[in-house]
Amino acid sequence: MSLICVGSMAYDAIETPFGKREKIVGGSAVYVAYAASNFIKPVNLVSIIGNDFEESEIKALESKGISFEGVERIKDKKSFFWSGRYHLDMNTRDTLVTDLNVLADFNPVIPENFQDSDFLMLGNLHPATQISVIGQMINRPRLIAMDSMNYWISSALGDLKRVLTMVDVLMVNDAEARELTGEYSLVKAARKILELGPKFLIIKKGEHGALLFHGYDVFFAPALPLEDVFDPTGAGDTFAGGFMGHLARTQDISFENMKTAVIVGSAMASFCVEKFGPERLKEISKGEIDDRIRQFIDLVNFDIALV
Repeated sequence: MSLICVGSMAYDAIETPFGKREKIVGGSAVYVAYAASNFIKPVNLVSIIGNDFEESEIKALESKGISFEGVERIKDKKSFFWSGRYHLDMNTRDTLVTDLNVLADFNPVIPENFQDSDFLMLGNLHPATQISVIGQMINRPRLIAMDSMNYWISSALGDLKRVLTMVDVLMVNDAEARELTGEYSLVKAARKILELGPKFLIIKKGEHGALLFHGYDVFFAPALPLEDVFDPTGAGDTFAGGFMGHLARTQDISFENMKTAVIVGSAMASFCVEKFGPERLKEISKGEIDDRIRQFIDLVNFDIALV
């Protein structure tokens, strides 16, 4: 009973209205793994790092039950690096630097020991890479989820549509759903996306919550109102980690349980934004997670008498 997470591991330089970090660990696989490790072990990482990836960060991840067997280490190159600056509203940002470094040569290989994993999370990578990973699985996992972005919609639409026929869950934000379908209505966009192959669709709306679609069924989870948001970097990947971690732990992939998984993912994302990078994810306890999930329950729970 385990989860494979395929994605980037990186160093980021982040500036928000509330501070900055010149160098902090990041990448989709890091956020997914930290979040998922609160619910399922092992979390099997498949990624690539360079000679600058610090041993202390590796040990911090391994201490959470995260396996590095599938992480390729390149001795003569640096890790993927991204730098960004967020605007005052924290919903928009400017990318200042993107240095692919080792990520340009990333050709993920699934170790034999990972082949019995029941759940597979494909981070935001080229759709052809996502297809390659799925093709390496000797036995198809019970659930395959993937993330994507507007860049692949515009530059690799053919491969993206192909991989959508191979996965169970797609996670995108509202702008990406609209770009992929040409529909402004998210309900219409969702129906078009589900026709492309995935059984479930999650549309993330940042501070406005997330929508889960399955056939004609729809579920909405709000975002928790927070007094302080320091850094939204990685919040979507943290959501994915919480979502997949809960499903892997419960081994229940029904729509009803996915509703709970969306709440769990939203709770984990709310932790992520409280500090820079994955700093908050490194320190949270089960008690804090349980309390945060209760806050979500209280946020949407009400009684009403119909007359």
